[in-house]
Amino acid sequence: MPNLAPTDSLILLIYFFFVLAVGISLKPLLASSLDFLQAGRALPAWICGLAMTAASLGSQELIGMGAAGARYGFAGIPFFLLGAIPAILFAGFFLVPVYYRSKARTLPEFLALRFDHKTRVLQAGIFAAMSIFSAGVSLYAMARVFSALHLFEAPLRAAGMEPQAVAIVSMALPAALVLAYMLLGGFTGTVYNLVIQFFVILAGWLPVVFLALKEIGGWNGLKVTAGLSRFAQAHGGPHVGLATMAMAAALGLLFSAGTWCADFRVLQVAMAAKDVEAARNSTLVSACARIVAPLLLILPGIVALGLPTPRTSIVIHNENGAIYHEITVVPPEVENGQGLVPARLDAPNGRPLKDANGRVILDDAMAAPHVLLHFLPAGLLGLGIATLLASMMSGVAASLTAFSTVFACDLWEPIVRRGKNDRGSTIVMRWALLAGMLAAFGIALAAMRFNSLLDAAALVFAAVFSPLFATLVLAVFFKRATACGAFYGLIAGAVAALLHHGLALPAGEPRGIHGGWIAALHHPSNDLRLNAGTLALAFLISLVVTAVVSMFTRPRAEVDLAPLIWRPAPQPLVPWWKRPATLAIAILLAAVAVCAVFAG
Repeated sequence: MPNLAPTDSLILLIYFFFVLAVGISLKPLLASSLDFLQAGRALPAWICGLAMTAASLGSQELIGMGAAGARYGFAGIPFFLLGAIPAILFAGFFLVPVYYRSKARTLPEFLALRFDHKTRVLQAGIFAAMSIFSAGVSLYAMARVFSALHLFEAPLRAAGMEPQAVAIVSMALPAALVLAYMLLGGFTGTVYNLVIQFFVILAGWLPVVFLALKEIGGWNGLKVTAGLSRFAQAHGGPHVGLATMAMAAALGLLFSAGTWCADFRVLQVAMAAKDVEAARNSTLVSACARIVAPLLLILPGIVALGLPTPRTSIVIHNENGAIYHEITVVPPEVENGQGLVPARLDAPNGRPLKDANGRVILDDAMAAPHVLLHFLPAGLLGLGIATLLASMMSGVAASLTAFSTVFACDLWEPIVRRGKNDRGSTIVMRWALLAGMLAAFGIALAAMRFNSLLDAAALVFAAVFSPLFATLVLAVFFKRATACGAFYGLIAGAVAALLHHGLALPAGEPRGIHGGWIAALHHPSNDLRLNAGTLALAFLISLVVTAVVSMFTRPRAEVDLAPLIWRPAPQPLVPWWKRPATLAIAILLAAVAVCAVFAG
């Protein structure tokens, strides 16, 4: 059980101070709803780019990247690098400029401008519900990490509280901080805190990666350790061939496209930039940061497999004629795991779960957090805890600010107030933030009880963002797309995602949250294939339905669509090596080079 030194408490207090100070200092600058909802559309590109990256590195992503390292080894790197960066660049050069020029405050409002009011309300309602669910899952994910690592257990027990209170405290304290700086500083405070959280995540993981590589023997040791992953053992070694790298990149693009092209939680930051050029350049900054961030989170998951597995031990020593027994008790999930990756336990009897071949099933989600605390001793442990808190707070803040903005702009204004009161939007957004946080906390408590809602996140993502991505692509590039096509395309894509998930069940999984809740007609080999199929089907069905219905309905006049569809931007009067397109190509080549190093 980790023990916090006074230095650790000081680090956490300093972090909390800066988080709150940002919100307090920005409160007097919020003169209008534009300031509160969109930071006055005055943010520079580098601030927006780093904030976008932090918004995409919430607790679910932190757990997911570490788990990918432990499960897939080097194959996880092209998934998160070559999968995400093309999606970021596509959004920056084709979609973000259109969103920004339309002057829409939200993506549902853009749908209203491009199509009609019913499409806006449909998407706003779905997105609002999804955002609260995502915030709740982020709270639950970090509570699960803190409980598994037994953080804060000693002081809570000393205060007479039950161990279960660890999870509640680890959710309640950061949730209160997030709510405070969002209410005080509005979206501007959220953005600047996202930047702070990005640097905290960087400061926490960078030394851990260097220390981990040193302990396992550098590059050669890393290759040996990567060979211990289940993917490497099934494919004959740690090396990732070109075919595997291409497949991993394609799967990563499938999962990342909805996030970077259609997820308002991330795109809201770019839409608050000072001009359209800054909005586009913010995606370039985010793509650059994206090259570094996954490596910091994936490599610890790989290293976790190769470190010594902790064991319960008894040390007997004689001191002044007295015999002392020092017993170090290791939890059963840790002792039955591999390296620092614990085993998954069967809740009723507390025994390790095993697959059909009798092998212990590892809890890959705990790989990166265990490595973080393993390499940060007392005195620096506070930095590790701040890193974990920063990832959770960034995810929750991105979800709730997007929820409150969509609620105020797309549900309350057009339905209740019809935009009559500028100050009213700010008040409603503040109340929506409070209500959203309470609802998210309730969802997190429900997830603690059922211990399964984390597995539903992929289905929710597929049902919401894959159809929306298809609709937005047609909205921006297909002039013939109509309001009826978009409306029914969104519904068809969501229904297709639910049906596919309900009719397919990964081999060896129980029916329910993992799929097959209607009937198990198809058996993909694992959850990754199930989720990939759900995403692809939802996108294709929405694309086809939108296009077909649009061909049989009347489109809007082309003159009305001028600011709402993509058009080539004029070439800047600078040398070719200074142009954004050149930088984008360089970023993409750098990502390919990084992946090639691990593929060789």
